[in-house]
Amino acid sequence: MIQLYTWATPNGKKVSIMLEEVGLAYEVHAVNLGEGEQHKPEYLAINPNNKIPSIIDSDGPGGQPFKLFESGAILMYLAEKTGELWPRHMRTRYEVIQWLMFQMGGVGPMFGQANYFFRLKEQVPAATERFHKEALRLYGVLNEQLGEKEFLAGEYSIADIATYPWVWRHDIHQVKLEDFPNVKLWYEKLSARPAVQKGMEVPKR
Repeated sequence: MIQLYTWATPNGKKVSIMLEEVGLAYEVHAVNLGEGEQHKPEYLAINPNNKIPSIIDSDGPGGQPFKLFESGAILMYLAEKTGELWPRHMRTRYEVIQWLMFQMGGVGPMFGQANYFFRLKEQVPAATERFHKEALRLYGVLNEQLGEKEFLAGEYSIADIATYPWVWRHDIHQVKLEDFPNVKLWYEKLSARPAVQKGMEVPKR
């Protein structure tokens, strides 16, 4: 059984989607970020970086409980644990990893900043312009890649799972998917997957 500590953010939804896709049993522990539950000592014992998501796998390596935080690391761990959504061959595996790192280093931070500044009551024009432009640039990269391949690394993988919840928030950072038709098609395809639909509902609020 996987203990999943999460909240209703893109990073949290990555892991619940993955758990649904690979069919592992899991129990949800909602960590309410708005109420500061991520700073409680009992949670810091799981994730010293006071972020979500985190997991505890009761059947970790060697059959021992295993704690893990950082969404990208969790996706890689679950993929390796189950042998799913994770290519065996080195070349294709690293294609997945590079698009996962693209999400972790670019899509997540830049889309996140766009979300933050667009939501401010008092706008900061220089910041909103900067992060909106970067979000558009990254959408362009995704659109070009998805014009060549059905999924980011060819086959459906953890790279797609990592990126999808951030694109889900496209309306907040004022991006029209119609301007990026390949991304739109990919997004609609993932949105139709039952595991994605179930994972996006976690945690119940």
